[in-house]
Amino acid sequence: MNMKSSYISAVLSIAILLAGCEKLDYAPGDQMSEQTFWKTEDHARQAAVGMYAAMKADWCFGLEFTFDMCSDLADGTTPWADISRGTTFASNSSGVQNHWQYLYELVHRTNTVIRNVKDMPIRQETIDRVTGEAKFLRAMAYFRMLNCWGGVPYYDETCDINKEFSHLNAPRSSAEEIRNHVLDDLTEAIRLLPVKWDAADLGRATKGAAYALRGKVYLFDRQWEKAKSDLEEVVYNKNLNYGYSLHPDYNELFRLYNGNQSPEMIFSIQSIDGNVAGYALNIVGYFGNKSTMRLIASNSIVPSTTLVDMYENLDGSPFDWDDIFPGFNKGGSEVRRNYMCVVINQESTQVVDLLECDTTKVLDAYRLRDPRLCLNVITPYSHYLGTDAGSNPMDKQFVLADASKGGAPMEAMAFIRNSEGWNSYFWRKWIPTGNLDGYWGEYNRTPYEFPLIRLGDVILMLAEAYNECGETDNAITEINKIRSRAGMPELNSGPSWLAVGGQEQVAERIRRERAFELAGEGQRYWDLRRWGLLEASVKNATDIFGDLMYTRSYQSRHELWPIPLVELERNPNLTQNEGW
Repeated sequence: MNMKSSYISAVLSIAILLAGCEKLDYAPGDQMSEQTFWKTEDHARQAAVGMYAAMKADWCFGLEFTFDMCSDLADGTTPWADISRGTTFASNSSGVQNHWQYLYELVHRTNTVIRNVKDMPIRQETIDRVTGEAKFLRAMAYFRMLNCWGGVPYYDETCDINKEFSHLNAPRSSAEEIRNHVLDDLTEAIRLLPVKWDAADLGRATKGAAYALRGKVYLFDRQWEKAKSDLEEVVYNKNLNYGYSLHPDYNELFRLYNGNQSPEMIFSIQSIDGNVAGYALNIVGYFGNKSTMRLIASNSIVPSTTLVDMYENLDGSPFDWDDIFPGFNKGGSEVRRNYMCVVINQESTQVVDLLECDTTKVLDAYRLRDPRLCLNVITPYSHYLGTDAGSNPMDKQFVLADASKGGAPMEAMAFIRNSEGWNSYFWRKWIPTGNLDGYWGEYNRTPYEFPLIRLGDVILMLAEAYNECGETDNAITEINKIRSRAGMPELNSGPSWLAVGGQEQVAERIRRERAFELAGEGQRYWDLRRWGLLEASVKNATDIFGDLMYTRSYQSRHELWPIPLVELERNPNLTQNEGW
């Protein structure tokens, strides 16, 4: 039984065993007796699966992709509207509260496992591996809390949630103390975890994942040499053969389902079958459009115009709308609409008037760019295989329709409708096509493997570490691996616009390449904050024509989230972050 198929049965039992399944402030009910549970190899396995179940929960790491809406790469209405728009308060953010709660749920599950597994009458190898998994997942939780709030209360395995649920009142540890705990856990996880698991255990944490995460922790703390060492271990197999490699097809990497795997995935959220009541992330519910499977999905998070305009031309030169349509940049909404709008009929079945729009020219403005643009984003006048009002595959087109002169898109017909009423782009990355030949039937679950750590990200982090250590040539080598896989010309390969030299130029290339490569994966927000660029990135959300969708604001206090008011009320030893 592998990690996917064992999830449902194991989590039912472990949810009873482990305290605080949904909330941390209530008395646990009847629990499985510790005298009867912590006895066998299978019990240890069920305990491990229970930890992964907590990690995959929406408000823990299951909504990782949604964090792009807090950055310049995406716009949206949920679940982080208050963070995105700068309207957060300690008392009003359910997202902030939920993230805190579910991260601590993961912490307490891992603590329960660490405390109990060490004395089980089973093989020491099993004890070591399960302990390593628990310490890896606990490190993940505390590293995220460190990035959200700075110092937080620290609870390790000496805290028995079954006994202490009513008085979890530890004061905040310092940020440095939390970071040291994270590093200690990852160092221990590296020692205990295997390089690989058997096929039946695919998806469990590995030694390479622990090295990669520790390298990321060092990178975020600007400990460049240590970051370089850990990231080199993974990329170059310095001491062991981890077996990671870049997936040859960028598009296919984000469409792995039904047992398909990639050696680029270092630690990822697995999916169970998408045609029954299985487990998978609800990416479609946020990134999909109204033409995606049964019309249930809504585009509550969309790619930003900033992201789309960042992508380079195919030859690597900077893209400029004025090169396509003279006067576009300063012409305002009316000029842009003249260049890009058409008229469709009231039945939403066909284009009836092109007006002044050259649709081929509009298409070329996107498809003659970095190929990742059109793999990540549904762009105007391109096609997308959605479904009809049921679940039958049906070709759709994204048009910019002038509704004052004709009809408006209807999702059951030929054109994609924007459920937010915006003239925005749509995500193509992560969005299934049709019904995946009958495989996909649970429309609120996306049956693709989602990476929390993948080699492409690690390579770009290694490039950053090299650059900060003064090794710019090595940094460029790593960047070029990613560009080559994408089908883009390498840096320093001829034309002047590809020439880079000096640490700051390389740093800027890394920042852009991470945006191109990792769009839709939730990494950008954390990047901007650690680079000190969050404030500079905040601007109002505007649509394809430059019209305002909503406003954003920035204050210095936004660099750290507020401690939720409810937590301050529960724990009198907590203190609030500055400015909140």
